[in-house]
Amino acid sequence: MSKSISKPQNEISTTMMVVLAAACGLIVANLYYSQTLVGPISAALGLPSGAAGLIVTLTQIGYVAGLLFIVPLSDKIENRRLIVTSLAIVVLALILAAVSSESVLFLTAALLIGSGSVVAQILVPLAAYLSSDQQRGRVVGNVMSGLLLGIMLARPISSLIAGIWGWRTIFVLSAVVMALLALSLARVLPKRSPESTLTYTQLVASLIELFKKNPILRRRAFYQACLFGSFSLFWTTVPLRLADEYGMSQQGIALFALVGVAGAIAAPIAGRLADKGLTKVITIGAIVTAILSFLLIVVFHNGSLFSLILLFVVAVTLDMAVSGNLVASQRIIFSLGNEARGRFNGLFMAIFFIGGAVGSFLGGLAYAHGGWVSSACIGVALTFIAFLYFLTERKSK
Repeated sequence: MSKSISKPQNEISTTMMVVLAAACGLIVANLYYSQTLVGPISAALGLPSGAAGLIVTLTQIGYVAGLLFIVPLSDKIENRRLIVTSLAIVVLALILAAVSSESVLFLTAALLIGSGSVVAQILVPLAAYLSSDQQRGRVVGNVMSGLLLGIMLARPISSLIAGIWGWRTIFVLSAVVMALLALSLARVLPKRSPESTLTYTQLVASLIELFKKNPILRRRAFYQACLFGSFSLFWTTVPLRLADEYGMSQQGIALFALVGVAGAIAAPIAGRLADKGLTKVITIGAIVTAILSFLLIVVFHNGSLFSLILLFVVAVTLDMAVSGNLVASQRIIFSLGNEARGRFNGLFMAIFFIGGAVGSFLGGLAYAHGGWVSSACIGVALTFIAFLYFLTERKSK
């Protein structure tokens, strides 16, 4: 029988940290299964090439909606119950995606998959809640490593499975995994009943005040929105380029996507550095890395073996940049307040996922009408905007 928790423990157990990391990875993977399957899914559903980016974009929009309207509930109602209920929504949405024969049904399912998958962003603050101040950066870094591994492994796994059994199979398998995960978390998670007296309407309305009163939240969210926008743009368009210019199969694209998993090593490293107060160093390093990554693939794009190797390198460096800055930023966000931690995290994630949705949409549109160079140039612009904004922080200190 689970023990109810009224206040955080001094130290989170290693077992619980591993459970939370694994759960986050499995849940958030649902947002990315379709990213390398844009081609076959749009072909099967009759979506035109210019609208293919909607497959990813609507999933991210659903995620943003969940962050704004579901995650605030983690500061109001018992977290375990909220987590299990959200996972039930994900299971139903995955089944709908698997059986969809029309684009409208699939895109509706994508929206619901995104909104239900925000449960990962209830688990991450829960990990921070259960950890001490001294270990919070390390704990968040380790849990985020699991989440980021889920993001990075989702692409190769979905491509590999689609190449063997078809793209619908991954949604069926994930529905089974989510159902089993919901049952497991219902048994092992501790109860956490927040003490907030705000109504749901007041909780959602308070997001505006939290956004207005916390400039560090706005700044950190903007950095991550630019980086994640470029990241989403890359992973929405690179499978199309690999298929169009290099003739890669889904298995080949799966192997390419697997390389990006190496970028997850940045998360725990960034967590430890953030505990030492080096968040600004992590951020400028991430931004510069992302800018250089996109500049390389803009300059070298002639379809040669060298340009292909650069794509492999950039897959790793972009993932490292995004994951490193994410952990550093969340280390700061989680220190802003205990009772509003869920809402702070929800706001932060919502803003940067809007950036991801914009990046996916613009990337797909630019690739359809202007090719690879046009989409990559947008990636340069997004990361450079983050750099210019960072300069204002340096001047203000």
